[in-house]
Amino acid sequence: MPATIEPRNELNYVIQQIVLSSSDNDFFDQLVPAIKDASKESRGYLLLHALSQYSDDREAEIEKICSTNHQEFTTSVNQLLHVREGTVNLTTEILRLNQAIQASTEKLAEQKKALVESRGVRQNTDEATQALTDCLEVLRLANQVHDLLGKKSHYAALRALDELQNVQLRGVTQYRIADMIQKSVPATKKMIADAVMTDLNTWLFRIRETSQFLGEVAFYHTEQRRTRQKERAEKFTYLSNFKLNSAIELVSDENIEFDTLDNEDVQVEFTPLFECMHIHNALGQTDKFRADYAATRRQQKELLMPTSITLIDSEELSLSELLEGIAGFAIVEKATMQKTPGLRSTEDVDELWDSMCQTAIALITKALHEVDNAEMLLKIKGVIALFIQTMESWGYPVGALDNFLLTLFEKYAELLKRRFSDDFQEIVSTDDYMPMPINNLDEYDKVVNVSWYTPDKSTDELRFPCVLPFSQMYPLCCIDIRNFLNQFYFFSDDHFQQPRVIDDKLKTSLDELLSEKVCHSLVERLSSQYLGQIVQILINLEHFEIACQELEQLLVAARSSSSVGGSIILSATEEFRSNKKTAEKRIFELVNSKIDDLIETAEYDWTAHTLEKEPSNYMQTLTQYLSNIMNTVLLGLPTEIKELIYFDALSHAASMILSLPLSPDVKKINPNGVAALAKDVRFLSDFVDTLGNPILQQNLDELQQTVTLMQAENSDEYYDVSTRNKKYGRVDALNGPLLLEK
Repeated sequence: MPATIEPRNELNYVIQQIVLSSSDNDFFDQLVPAIKDASKESRGYLLLHALSQYSDDREAEIEKICSTNHQEFTTSVNQLLHVREGTVNLTTEILRLNQAIQASTEKLAEQKKALVESRGVRQNTDEATQALTDCLEVLRLANQVHDLLGKKSHYAALRALDELQNVQLRGVTQYRIADMIQKSVPATKKMIADAVMTDLNTWLFRIRETSQFLGEVAFYHTEQRRTRQKERAEKFTYLSNFKLNSAIELVSDENIEFDTLDNEDVQVEFTPLFECMHIHNALGQTDKFRADYAATRRQQKELLMPTSITLIDSEELSLSELLEGIAGFAIVEKATMQKTPGLRSTEDVDELWDSMCQTAIALITKALHEVDNAEMLLKIKGVIALFIQTMESWGYPVGALDNFLLTLFEKYAELLKRRFSDDFQEIVSTDDYMPMPINNLDEYDKVVNVSWYTPDKSTDELRFPCVLPFSQMYPLCCIDIRNFLNQFYFFSDDHFQQPRVIDDKLKTSLDELLSEKVCHSLVERLSSQYLGQIVQILINLEHFEIACQELEQLLVAARSSSSVGGSIILSATEEFRSNKKTAEKRIFELVNSKIDDLIETAEYDWTAHTLEKEPSNYMQTLTQYLSNIMNTVLLGLPTEIKELIYFDALSHAASMILSLPLSPDVKKINPNGVAALAKDVRFLSDFVDTLGNPILQQNLDELQQTVTLMQAENSDEYYDVSTRNKKYGRVDALNGPLLLEK
């Protein structure tokens, strides 16, 4: 470590350096700092002493030099004095300058101190200004967030809050305001989330209020599509095979652009939903939002479904409002799935759809008992079919609704059957059972067109007024049958996926109506004692059998392509056919009963003393009766039936006449009695000959041969087998001997 330099030596060194300065400027440059340092360190007296010492040393040196050289010395002394004087002046000046420098140094120190202090203040001011600027920017952004919230610019508010939190607050973390605002960020985010949810709930409320109208617009659009499809089908018949929502129909209709959610009648904006999604996504609350939204939609679904509906209002408004509301709700759900992938899952939407469908089906089923009119039920089916086709076009499964249509169809078929049962019952009960009179050609054409009837004459050959063979009930029933068929198939119009069910149900119902309400009702009236009514019933049964055969062909032609092929057999056809036999038997019974009554009036005198000149009155009445009924009551019957009636009547008459002489009351018969009987039998035989059917004579063979036997002179011939077989082969083996005995 170097030795410490004493102050006096240091001053001497400084003075030597000053004296040795090469110029005045250099001299003062070194002098001023030396004076300044001496003044600052309170060593001014040492500096003066050093200068004086240096001056004395220089004088002694000068004297020494001058002692050897006086003149030069004198000169030098003078110069030295002059220098000394200058030195004194200089010293005075130095002292004055020292004082001035000392004073200026103190002032400068004060100024520097003031400058340093002012620089600190300025720096603090600048820092405070910057802090205030930063804090004001933070406050501006914070206020901007609330302003944007007030303007409902929720996403912009969230972006501003994000900038505030992640950018601006980082510059002012050392201030309490940053901590305060940082703590308020979660509350602000919740405020933004609540505000956007409020807007979303408002939007959802408006959507709920708009759902029914949206559904109504969708229904109207489906109706328009139906109309266009029908027009295309009328123009190109092959298009009639393609239903609504089929690929062909969709392609054919693709040039018609219609947005159910954005048209002149209704506009559904999804902006609030998009904004809410973005904000919750930015907040990291996507799952919570999805769950809340799903819960809200479930609540809205519950509010949408009423507790009950009515189906008996004239315009089906209650049902239409229900289905339109469901349609609008479901359309919004499907559109939400398409526009916001990930928000609504297919499972959630399908679950809501299934729930609404099941509730709607339950409500309709509950109210279905109110409906007692087939036309009203058909309108209800039309509304439901429109709903099904509309929702099918949006990709919703409609299987449950299609199955429900089967329930409606069963109800519809039941109502139709009940109504037409009453109609048929009234027609049958109010019929006059007389051939139907026709007054003019128009009336004739109307009856022929609605009835299954093939006239045996052309219209040119007809003369009016005329009568048709059937009674008025037949064309009335034909009209009802045609209406029944048409109204059954009305159910399959627009939309019905089970046409085979209609075919099967129609056949069953038609069979029941014809069998139970027509055929059985006619058979019940066969108990009448009026022959004309029985004959008319038989004629009607004949025509109904023909109608059933025509209906079988009509049902084959009308059935759907999905039904099993082959012929259709109505059991009613056999019912009418078999009951024709019943009617024929009833006619036989009445005719035979009349014959019995007439024959019972016979008054033969089996032991008469004289011959009868005329046939008996009963025989004349009997033949007159048979002639009259054939030309009046039985005139409308087919020839084969009339001949069958004749055959049975004559056979019965012959048996009854033959029973007269066989009666136990007749003990003895004389030739006059036999002659009277023979005259009546001959009269009857002559009547049969006038009928022009030789086969009918066979019914009288036994009677004629028996009378011949009774008139035979040689009765022993009867006991000769060969003669008996030849002449009396039809005579009863027991009756012959009995009569011969009498």
